[in-house]
Amino acid sequence: MSIKPPFTDLEIEKAPSGFYEGYSLPIALISKTVMTALVLWALIWPGNANSVLSAVNSTLLNGFNSFYIISVGLFAVFLFILAILPATGSKKLGPADATPEFNNFSWFSMMFGAGLGVGLMVFATAEPLGLWGSNPVVLSGAVEANSEAAVQSAYRYTFLHYGFHAWAIYVMTGLSLAYYAYTRDMPLTIRSALTPLLGKAANGFIGHLVDVLGVVATILGVSVTIGFGVSQFVNGVYAVSGMEWLMNGDAEAPQPGVVGLIAALVVIMGLSILSAVSGVGRGIKYLSNLNLVLSLILLLTFVFFGSFFFAMSKFGSGLVDYILHFLQLSFGAYGPQTADAFAAAIPSAAQSLPAEDLSAVYSSATSPWGSFSGFAEGLPASAAALDAEAIYAAGEQGRQFGWQAGWTTFYWAWWIAFSPFVGLFLARISRGRTVREFIFGCVIAPAIVCFLWMTILGGTAIDLELNGDAAGALIGASNTAKLFATLEQMISGGFLAGITIMCVVLILTFLVTSADSGILVMNTIMSGGEQETGIKHRIIWGLILTAVIGALIIAGNSGAAANPFGALQNAMIIGALPFTIVMVLMLISLIKALYRDNLREKAD
Repeated sequence: MSIKPPFTDLEIEKAPSGFYEGYSLPIALISKTVMTALVLWALIWPGNANSVLSAVNSTLLNGFNSFYIISVGLFAVFLFILAILPATGSKKLGPADATPEFNNFSWFSMMFGAGLGVGLMVFATAEPLGLWGSNPVVLSGAVEANSEAAVQSAYRYTFLHYGFHAWAIYVMTGLSLAYYAYTRDMPLTIRSALTPLLGKAANGFIGHLVDVLGVVATILGVSVTIGFGVSQFVNGVYAVSGMEWLMNGDAEAPQPGVVGLIAALVVIMGLSILSAVSGVGRGIKYLSNLNLVLSLILLLTFVFFGSFFFAMSKFGSGLVDYILHFLQLSFGAYGPQTADAFAAAIPSAAQSLPAEDLSAVYSSATSPWGSFSGFAEGLPASAAALDAEAIYAAGEQGRQFGWQAGWTTFYWAWWIAFSPFVGLFLARISRGRTVREFIFGCVIAPAIVCFLWMTILGGTAIDLELNGDAAGALIGASNTAKLFATLEQMISGGFLAGITIMCVVLILTFLVTSADSGILVMNTIMSGGEQETGIKHRIIWGLILTAVIGALIIAGNSGAAANPFGALQNAMIIGALPFTIVMVLMLISLIKALYRDNLREKAD
């Protein structure tokens, strides 16, 4: 039986001349219009933008939290199945005689530079410390927050957020792009991954829309990454220089202020744009290689001066615990708990509370960021004689949902928004690899590095708090200041100053290269997969990216619940949802392509 050949006639119409020569006008103009509208909205009506983005995000999470969780679980399980099956794992990304363009060491080095960087600098200590105080096991009441018993569950969820699941998101996009580019000679652009489903429709408006979603997701994903990195950069500069104008004026727990964030953003994005137009890019590449050396120095500082043996014990137990709970972590999704469902679950004596008091009890019992002691102390007078433990237990589903939506789903949205950027890069450097090599090499190897980094740096921070040396200083520091606060507890004098300056340089170069690479990916998608794009468009998209980050920082700092990164994070989660749908369709398309290609091989 003959099988119709796959659709490969992807034709992305590009402007033949003029300002947009070589670019797809619909993709470029729609993307710019959406981003410009977002910037103007955030600048002209910052309070409205902040409140609307927050409300929309809350509504979407109520309806789509489970979709995010289960989708990422499917990506991870699907990829491991592909790698294990002989028929799919042995398929070559390219002709049968193709060989890898890069040796294994270079391949791994470039991979780490693409998917790691600023995120690991910001959250190396912040993530384990935060999860030590709040995670689903703590919320269930099985262990006490910030206790020795809570360390294992803290690393279970740290490994979840930076492990196989996180890298499976990147690889889902990367493998889809690489398979069609190297086995079907199609352009490295998002719509190529959906051609088994879209067919000729990929050449029209639907194809343009898919690419626009990729551009928007990339902008918002890179924006959040740069936003967190800029905040840590400001913390580092403050630690070195003591320039108080960079901070918000809080003497006890200073955090980067809006003025400091915007000033640092302009400097960093200016350097990024400069690297794109002046040929400094070569120097940035050398600095990227230097980053690996500086990262190793930072790691060795924690090995020799931190709690290395404590950290290694947590690495082993945490990895085993993560693997044992892999399927539950993949598909254990929670839905919201309504006030009526909570009222039906509490003891009957509590159901007769006045409506206002019952509402307050519901809000407190379902809050994922409090504790039982805080809940009990805050009970209204009318509930003082009731069974506080039973009432608190009735709100566990609400707490679990709120925690998952605010933590794990945030990460999944962030990695999904970042996946066009990282996935496209992984695809570019992996021609000639087998599917099995690509999956295991790009999922397992970088995840293990993340695990080691998080346990050596984060384990030291936890141990300093456990043994009382830090006395709450690390827990009380802001997320982007926790690394510097940990260093201050470990070392001192000129050595501390030198390592702090090195960290600031690391953050700066990571940020510049991340922004530059993100701009390149946006232009690659808009030019139909071309790797060499016009300098003027890189400048424009660099300015747009700067404006998006700056405007959303200003908007986020408006209103009662001011948080410079609130609007940025909300916009990213909203923007990532459509691309999550695209990624699910990528998975379905890849199943169809692999199955039909296998049939064609058998027929031949």
